[in-house]
Amino acid sequence: MPRIDFNCDLGENCGDDAAIIPLISSASIACGGHAGDDDTMRRTLRLCREHGVAAGAHPGFVDREHFGRREMAVTPGHVTLLVTAQLRRLARIATDEGMRLAFVKPHGALYNMAARDADIAGAIAEAVAGFDPSLIVYGLSGSTLTEVARDNGLSVAHEVFAERGYGADGRLLPRGVPGAVLETVEAAVAQARALATTGTLELAGGDTLKLQADTLCLHGDRPDAAAFAGALREALEADGITIAPPPSPQEG
Repeated sequence: MPRIDFNCDLGENCGDDAAIIPLISSASIACGGHAGDDDTMRRTLRLCREHGVAAGAHPGFVDREHFGRREMAVTPGHVTLLVTAQLRRLARIATDEGMRLAFVKPHGALYNMAARDADIAGAIAEAVAGFDPSLIVYGLSGSTLTEVARDNGLSVAHEVFAERGYGADGRLLPRGVPGAVLETVEAAVAQARALATTGTLELAGGDTLKLQADTLCLHGDRPDAAAFAGALREALEADGITIAPPPSPQEG
């Protein structure tokens, strides 16, 4: 039976996390960089525990004005320190709640930079390996981040997106470009079903994109995220797809 993880970026103080979490299988939790504080982290972790949802860290640039979506000139060393500090902060609260983190997924500009820049990807891999090498690294499907993380002995999950547009190179279209964000539930459901069942997308220009789909992301900061999450889950289950987190390295 086909299986896919359904993840959402949460703990960002801009969505109905309590309505979304019962519908997903893993939650990427903002850990004080682009968004989030100790209270939002604790609240989101408790919701994950209540609903049996895997919890992961969602570290990003400390740039709240731009929600961590503006690229910054940073050294690999800075990235390693940034990711490690945010991991520690969330993991400390998780330990207080009797929980363990399952994965790490960079946020926004850091995610996109790591998808193409081996030095940034290596810095993230170094942070994860040094903190807890059992954590799975979520990265853009087929990207430099997933390749570098695997080369560093880490488990990876290739991520695809329900409501983001793709270019022919497999990268996400920049926000602000026409087609970068899918605005209707119907469009997101169609894209998610294609990715989860066949791993292929037919692009507007006629190209066919092939992507490994281990985990499907929905952005939790859109105002209609809960409605999208419900429709996506219903459609995937109707197709006979099991929604579950990626297996841990121990389950392998």
